[in-house]
Amino acid sequence: MSFGTGLSGLNAASKNLDVIGHNIANANTTGMKAGRAEFSEMYASSLGAAGGSNGGIGVSVATVSQMFTQGNIKVTGNNMDLAVNGEGFFKVTSTDGSTAYTRNGEFKLDKEGYIITNNGAKLQGYETDSEGKRTSVITTSLQLPTGSVIAPRATGTDPDPLRQGIFLTANLNATTTPQLPSPAVAPLPASQKTFGTALNVYDAVGNAVPLEVYFIKGSTANEWQVEASTDGGTTLLPMGNITFDPTTGMPVANTLTGITIPAAVAPAVVPSADIVIPPLNIGAGTAESPYTLTQYGSKFSVYDLKQDGYSPGELTSVTIGENGILSARYSNGTSQAAGQIALTTFRNPQGLQPINGGYWQATSASGDAVQGAPQEGRLGLIRSGALEESNVDMTAELVNMIVAQRSYQANAQTIKTQDQVLSTLVNLR
Repeated sequence: MSFGTGLSGLNAASKNLDVIGHNIANANTTGMKAGRAEFSEMYASSLGAAGGSNGGIGVSVATVSQMFTQGNIKVTGNNMDLAVNGEGFFKVTSTDGSTAYTRNGEFKLDKEGYIITNNGAKLQGYETDSEGKRTSVITTSLQLPTGSVIAPRATGTDPDPLRQGIFLTANLNATTTPQLPSPAVAPLPASQKTFGTALNVYDAVGNAVPLEVYFIKGSTANEWQVEASTDGGTTLLPMGNITFDPTTGMPVANTLTGITIPAAVAPAVVPSADIVIPPLNIGAGTAESPYTLTQYGSKFSVYDLKQDGYSPGELTSVTIGENGILSARYSNGTSQAAGQIALTTFRNPQGLQPINGGYWQATSASGDAVQGAPQEGRLGLIRSGALEESNVDMTAELVNMIVAQRSYQANAQTIKTQDQVLSTLVNLR
């Protein structure tokens, strides 16, 4: 029996060395999780045997468990390198169509704009609208619009009515005297062009149309007339009047209306079609509506000005947020969400089946995959420009190797000793 006991010890120690060697070999493999050989005793059992009277017959390797502890986060500076800080796996679709999971975030773009691993597996995520709101709960292969331009958008046509048109934050000087004649008429004299700003608005095909906005102090106390023009004040597009509270400096009433910039008459081509702009948005000075127009006793100043249209643009860069949202930046200065990375977790990660390439596959022991976005529930966050290093502790593995070697030598010694005992018995006279 001692031969069998020693042999089982040799097999177990050899398997332990295999596991330790695998860990050491993958000490520099991104996202690798160390394994650990776990052993169990073996006993011979017989019918009616009294408990505790049986001698052991050796050891077996019960399992090789995976240590899903967090690896160190190493900054690389490459935006397509991703690390999961916390719980969760990247979900990928392999080239054979099967689903796998990984912690290796060394992603790249293929010629079609798909985000892939070094083995060609495609990263999975959720479709979103341009603002990053998820539009589906079904994951799909994430693809960046690298081969096309972003379509233009005419001013005043943002899908969200609260973001349509021109938004302004400015202060009008409360000490300004009336700028006659009042009301203003075209063409505006130079004296009525003192307070104003200019910006580009866009037609349906992305042509920029210069637009001036003038503020003219009326003859009525605390009232300002707002006029728009595309030709330096020669012709006017009235935008309405604003009345301010003399004690707070905030608007108390307005008759602001939208304007329409008419399409060009041939042979001119800009604008290509009417540009319909909603009333000037001067906000309310709140978190929900931060743009404000005030009348304080200080000089005229424009602090913020924007509009919702833009020209066509090509993709210039991509950034990835901690919530996994891909933000694509275009040459026209706009940024739009291009999807959201999905993360997956399992009730029993130890039940995952490791396969080549740093991937795992789900099994009945792991349970069904639970999908979500980063920072949802127990799922961790995404670190862009960083990678998760292997969680192998090289010092501990070298110590474990010494212990395993001693175990192997000791088990070999039991076989040698048993052989000497048998030789003694055979040589008895």
